[in-house]
Amino acid sequence: MKFAEHLSAHITPEWRTQYIQYEMMKDILYEAQENAPTEDVAGTAVIQRYFAKFEEKFFVFCDKELAKINTFFSEKLAEAQRKFATLQSEMTQLTEHEDPLPALRRRHSLLPRSRSKEKLIKTRTRTIQDLKLAFSEFYLSLILLQNYQSLNFTGFRKILKKHDKLMETDRGAVWRTEHVEVAPFYTNKQIDKLIADTEAVVTSELEGGNRQRAMKRLRVPPLGEQQTPWTTFRVGLFSGIFLVLSLVVVISAIFSRDDLELWPAIQMYRGSFLIVFFLYLLGLNTWGWRKFGVNHVLIFEIDPRHHLSHSEILEVASFLGVLWSMSVLGYIYGDVLKVPSFVNPLALVGFMFLFLLNPIKIFYHRARFWLLRILFRIFTAPFHSVNFADFWLADQLNSLVVVLLDFEYLICYYIYEVEWHTNTNAGICTSWKYGIRSIMACLPAWFRFAQCLRRYRDTRHAFPHLVNAGKYSTSFFVIAFATLSRVHGEVTGETHSHTFYYLWICAAIISTCYTFSWDIKMDWGLLDRNAAENTLLREEIVYPKKLYYYLSAVQNFFLRFAWVMSISLGSLGILHGELVNTILAPLEVYRRFVWNFFRLENEHLNNCGEFRAVRDISVTPLNQDDQAMLEQMMDEEDGVTNRRKDRKNSDQSSTLRPQRSFIIHTPWSSVEEDP
Repeated sequence: MKFAEHLSAHITPEWRTQYIQYEMMKDILYEAQENAPTEDVAGTAVIQRYFAKFEEKFFVFCDKELAKINTFFSEKLAEAQRKFATLQSEMTQLTEHEDPLPALRRRHSLLPRSRSKEKLIKTRTRTIQDLKLAFSEFYLSLILLQNYQSLNFTGFRKILKKHDKLMETDRGAVWRTEHVEVAPFYTNKQIDKLIADTEAVVTSELEGGNRQRAMKRLRVPPLGEQQTPWTTFRVGLFSGIFLVLSLVVVISAIFSRDDLELWPAIQMYRGSFLIVFFLYLLGLNTWGWRKFGVNHVLIFEIDPRHHLSHSEILEVASFLGVLWSMSVLGYIYGDVLKVPSFVNPLALVGFMFLFLLNPIKIFYHRARFWLLRILFRIFTAPFHSVNFADFWLADQLNSLVVVLLDFEYLICYYIYEVEWHTNTNAGICTSWKYGIRSIMACLPAWFRFAQCLRRYRDTRHAFPHLVNAGKYSTSFFVIAFATLSRVHGEVTGETHSHTFYYLWICAAIISTCYTFSWDIKMDWGLLDRNAAENTLLREEIVYPKKLYYYLSAVQNFFLRFAWVMSISLGSLGILHGELVNTILAPLEVYRRFVWNFFRLENEHLNNCGEFRAVRDISVTPLNQDDQAMLEQMMDEEDGVTNRRKDRKNSDQSSTLRPQRSFIIHTPWSSVEEDP
């Protein structure tokens, strides 16, 4: 691999502008060589003056690059030293007294424990875990800074060697010896010492002297994405099978028997198909983010040691796609298989839920439970602080409203309509007059509305949070007027030309204009006044062609207004309403897929502006009352006895004590649990 490719693959994305501009310097050298006068048209003195002038400019440029790197390295080193001092201070407070928790746990079977003591023990345990995670993140930041040293020194060595080769001189080697090899970023070994000290602290204080366990916790993931051949093979295998089975499904549906219930099947299978389609596009999102240096691992605050790659997401999508195709074929050929057709969609959805909820640590257990935690935070939005992953996933749910409606339909269908062999109560579950479908349609917008209110409560910033909440509130009016219009049509038979119909259209226009404007200006960060040559975009862009941005804005506008087809074709009876929804639902998922690229790019550029490359870890605090109670329990007679007993039995036990709150701000790719 060429060094330029190696550098691009291993830099920390948020620090991209602080690395040596190797490609630019290489282009400068080649350009100088191409533009140099030849002996045929100029004398030796002219050529010597040309190269002397060029070398003067080139080494001035090298000086600027070296100064930039030294300054950035010194700032990050000072930041790392402050963080380590803070961590050591907190660790000192924790280790002044021996951990009373083992004694308290042993007394649990002998003495009743108050709720406050139970709460204290839980808080104490969580504090220790947070501290371990904070050290783990800090260690990652040190490795990144060490990598920064190595890459920049190698970059200077390579470019100066290329300079000497092209210019047929040794001034590059001399300049490297006089400037680079004595530069602080190269000669300073404090990072190595901090790494060794961190390993020693984690081993002795947090892992009871077990170095193997400590290094497993501190393990740094490969800086380049590592793909296993077997994962790639499974993606190809399942995707190929899914494609073939999908063609068989289409042909079988066209030539299916006359008594087959197609419209119920479409509504029961559409939701699960959209999930498969969404996962495929999410895999492509992940691939694109990584290819163009958008650090989604940091943005979502997931563990860089344990997170899904794009290949693994595509593997899950293709596997579920195969199951979906087989289930549809089982529905179509239920009479041949001697199995009631309506068993198949229920079995498919049941399997998907079991796959997600499976507690056994297989099939990407970390990623599945990360997703469940985020979903729980979304469903209980007003009661939790809101992180990026929370509102990002809630935004995805706003594009998957049809999935919620179809799952509601499936449950209703199996309760009220299905007779397993015949369908005698058709139409009950598609009616809007009961209000259930309206509530389901409102849920995603409500989640985001509640999150915006929570963020306003936490920050007291009316803009953008209350304004954003207003955007989602418009969805409530759209759904309310759409429901009233449909119920009016069911009762009177009048599908349009009534008040609710026009109110529906007006609300939809206002909501769409509101959301489109927010997409472009706030979510994507476009229409920046300081865009300079990036007209109507922003000052800095990640993706290589401006055309991508313009085309994406145009397609976002048209797909935002795709509801016009639903009103003009579906509501007026030109096409079957569910057919129109079946066409529009994947288009909305595709719109969100494109939206994801630019939304995360905008967040990534915000992180780059702050050179933030590692997530911020907050250690759970113990308040003064908890600390006083803990010290009181440590002074109890049986507590003291147990502590002495523990000291005899375990020489390696870590001695921990209650601590005050602290926040560590680390620099690199994020950590929480997987997506």
